[in-house]
Amino acid sequence: MDFKQIQELIKMINKSNIGELSIEQKDFKISIRQKEEQITQVVAAAPVHYQPQAPALLPPQNTPTAPALAPKATEIPSNTITIKSPMIGTFYRKPAPEKPNFVEEGDSITPGKVICVIEAMKLFNEIESEVSGKIIKVLVDDASPVEFDQPLFIVEP
Repeated sequence: MDFKQIQELIKMINKSNIGELSIEQKDFKISIRQKEEQITQVVAAAPVHYQPQAPALLPPQNTPTAPALAPKATEIPSNTITIKSPMIGTFYRKPAPEKPNFVEEGDSITPGKVICVIEAMKLFNEIESEVSGKIIKVLVDDASPVEFDQPLFIVEP
């Protein structure tokens, strides 16, 4: 393998979701690893309020909606950390359909703990926490498509 081929290989690895590649030939061996991207971001803005979308067809109501009937959004502290998706794919909260979720709201997490799986191109990538704290909010539904850098979890350190 010549220098030009190695450069092209590195470029292709950088554009893909491959984390590591090793090639061995007769008297030649090469290993290429991508740098791990940090998937957390400190949020120091106003609290995020999650409100699910209303159904498309609502029955007619004869009385005006009272503030007491409105769903209460949970108050999220401003010192939270947002764990974001490191890739495009399908978000899964559990390792298999019959298994329990990796994490629930209120669970404590530590660095290295698997918090979800993202399927990309038929590969299931375990996403590990890089922070310690308590899961305040899960922002994505199970088996939903996610984009790169999309917020997945809100964590209180």
